[in-house]
Amino acid sequence: METFNYSDLSKTAIARLVQRNVDPANEIRSLVEEVIENVKQHGDRALYDYTHKFDKVELTKLYLDKTELQEIAAAVSEEQQEALQTAYANIYKFHKAQVKPEDKVETMPGVTCWRELRAIEKVGLYIPGGTAVLPSTFLMLGIPAQIAGCSEIVVCSPPQKNGKVNAFIAYVALMLGINKVYLAGGSQAIAAMAYGTETISKVDKIFGPGNQFVTKAKTIIQSTTTTAIDMPAGPSEVLIIADKTAEPAYIAADLLAQAEHGVDSQSILVCTSQDIADKTLAEIAKQLTVLPRAEIAKQALDNSYIIITTDLDEAMDFSNQYAPEHLILATESWKQITGKIINAGSVFLGNLTPESAGDYASGTNHTLPTSSYARAYSGVSVDSFVKKITFQYLTEEGIQNIGPSVEILAEMEGLHAHRNAVSVRMNK
Repeated sequence: METFNYSDLSKTAIARLVQRNVDPANEIRSLVEEVIENVKQHGDRALYDYTHKFDKVELTKLYLDKTELQEIAAAVSEEQQEALQTAYANIYKFHKAQVKPEDKVETMPGVTCWRELRAIEKVGLYIPGGTAVLPSTFLMLGIPAQIAGCSEIVVCSPPQKNGKVNAFIAYVALMLGINKVYLAGGSQAIAAMAYGTETISKVDKIFGPGNQFVTKAKTIIQSTTTTAIDMPAGPSEVLIIADKTAEPAYIAADLLAQAEHGVDSQSILVCTSQDIADKTLAEIAKQLTVLPRAEIAKQALDNSYIIITTDLDEAMDFSNQYAPEHLILATESWKQITGKIINAGSVFLGNLTPESAGDYASGTNHTLPTSSYARAYSGVSVDSFVKKITFQYLTEEGIQNIGPSVEILAEMEGLHAHRNAVSVRMNK
C-alpha cells in the first residue's frame, strides 16, 4: 500500500486518489451495451449463450423451483441455519422500524396534504455469485422488499458449476418465501430484468451490487428504459480513520476483510501518524498468511493506499472527499467527529465495531453506494422499495382560502386555464 502525506497532496492529486472504477476508453460500456442489446433481441437464448460463455455452464432451464431449492437447502447445517436466522431477525427488526405513516398537514384552513406509501409492484434482486457467494446480500435486499409488500420479487443469481445455486442462497430464498431463483448473472441478468425475456419478467426497479459490468449495465438501463435502479453499487470499499487509540491488529483485519471481496475492491487507511501506518502494515503481512483468499486481498491492497494526516479533522476532510461506502472510525474520540461526516454509506464507530457486523447481522443494510456515489445516494432501505404518493383535499373553506393566491400565480405564468380551474369552483 502506497503512503501519502495529506499536507503534500495538491487538489489535483487528491481528486486523482479519490477517483475509482473509471472506464476512460468506454471499453466496459461497449461490451455491456452489446450484451444488453443481445438480451433485448434474443431473450432466453442470449441468457443460455452467456451462461455457457461466462459461467462455463450448460443449462437446460433458467430457473430453480421451490422443490429444487428445498433439496439444495437441505445441505445447510443447523448451526448455519441459526446464524442466518439471527441475521434475518436483526435485519428485519431494523428495517421494520423504518415503516412509519406520516401525519396529515393542514397547510391552511380547509387545505389538507399528506403522503402515503405504496410498494413498488415488481422488483428485481441481483445476488452476485462470482468469487464469493453472498446470501447476506439476499437477506439485505429480500427483507426490505418483503416488508414493503412488493407483489413480485424476481431473483437472479449466476449458477455454480453444477448448474444450481449455493445451498445458502436456496435456504434464504425459502426463508423469504421466494419459490423461484433465476440462473442468470452479470450484465445479462440486469438486461433480462430490465427488458424481460420469455422466462424472466420485466421489473420496475433493480437492486443489488456487482462488479463493474453489472454496475455499468444498471446505469445504462436506468437511462434507456423505464426500469429504475437502487444506486450504482459497484466494487466494494472501506475507509478507516485511525489515531493513536486504535488497535493496529483490528485496523489490519478490517482492511483485509474489505480487500478479500475482490481484486477491484479498495481499502483505505487515513491515520494520524506514520507509526500507526507501519504497525498496521506489519499486521497485514502477518494476517495475510492465513487467509484462503490472500491472493485476491493482495491485489486489492495494491490498488489501495494510506494517507497520513496531522489530526482527525484532516482525516475527516479527506474522507468526505473520498465519500466511502464503509467508514470506520477507529478512535476512542469518535463522538467528537461523527457530526463532521458529510459523505458516507454506512459508519462503524469505535474500535469494537467491525464492518463485518454490518455486512452480516447487526441489522443495517450493506447494499450501499460506492465510487463516491455516497455524495448523493443513501444505502438500500424499505424506502427504496416504496413510492410516496402525495394527496391533497380541499373543503369549501379551503378553496376560498387558497383560490385567490392560485389565480394570481397562474396569471403570472400566463396559464389561464389553470386560473379558471380555480375560478369556476370559487364562483360556484
